[in-house]
Amino acid sequence: MWLWALLPIFLAIFGTVGIWTVFGIAVTNGSVNLTESFPYISKCGTDNPQSCLFSQICNICSVLALWIVVIRFQQVRDYGNHGKANIASIVLGFISSIGISLLGNFQQSVLMGIHLLGAFLAFFVGLGYFWVQVFLTYRAQPSLERCWVGPLRAICCIICTILVIIMSILHNTGHKSGAAVCEWALVMLFFCLFGLFAAEFRHIDCHHLTIQKNKEKAASKNSSHSSAELNGHTLG
Repeated sequence: MWLWALLPIFLAIFGTVGIWTVFGIAVTNGSVNLTESFPYISKCGTDNPQSCLFSQICNICSVLALWIVVIRFQQVRDYGNHGKANIASIVLGFISSIGISLLGNFQQSVLMGIHLLGAFLAFFVGLGYFWVQVFLTYRAQPSLERCWVGPLRAICCIICTILVIIMSILHNTGHKSGAAVCEWALVMLFFCLFGLFAAEFRHIDCHHLTIQKNKEKAASKNSSHSSAELNGHTLG
C-alpha cells in the first residue's frame, strides 16, 4: 500500500496549482492590480468567478488534509506511540483543516470575522500541528528517511514561524504587499510540509476494513450452536 504516499503529494500539487490558477484568473480579469500592490491569496479569491473555484479548492484541500492527519495519527499509534503528542496532533490537525474550509467559504468581502478566524486556525494552529509532527518524527518508529525528513521538516517549520511573525508585523503596520508575499511563501511551505508525509506513508503496509456487524452475526451463530449443544447434552 505504498500508494498512500501519493495522497500527500497530490494535496501539495493540487493545492499549489489551484491557488496559482486563482491568482492567474484574478489578474487576468482585473480583480487585482499588481501595479498597485501584491494581493493576498484571499483577495484573489474574493470576486467571481474565481471565488467559486477558490472555495472548491479549499474544500478539497481541507478533506485531503484531514485524511492525511487521520492516517498519520493511526500510523504513529500503530508504531506504539500512544502519547499526548499524538493525540494533540490529531486535534490540531482537525482544527486547522476546519480553518482551511472556513477560509475558502467565507470570503473577506462577505464575512471578514469568520474569514480571519479561518485564517488563524489554518495558519497558526496548522503551524502548531507541524511542530508536533517534528517532535513525532523522532518519537515514532525510526525509518531510513528520518535522517533527512526530520531536519527538513524542522527547517520548514522554522521558516514558517518566521514568516508568520513577519507577516503579522507587516500586516499590522500597513505593509500589505510585504505581508501578502509572506502569506504566499507560507502557504507554499505548508504544501511542502504536507508533501513530506509521503516519506512516512510509503511504509504503510496495508489497510484493514472490518465489518463489525458480521462479527456480531458470527458470534450470535456460535452462541446459538453452543446453546443447542448444551441443551442436547442436558436432554441426553
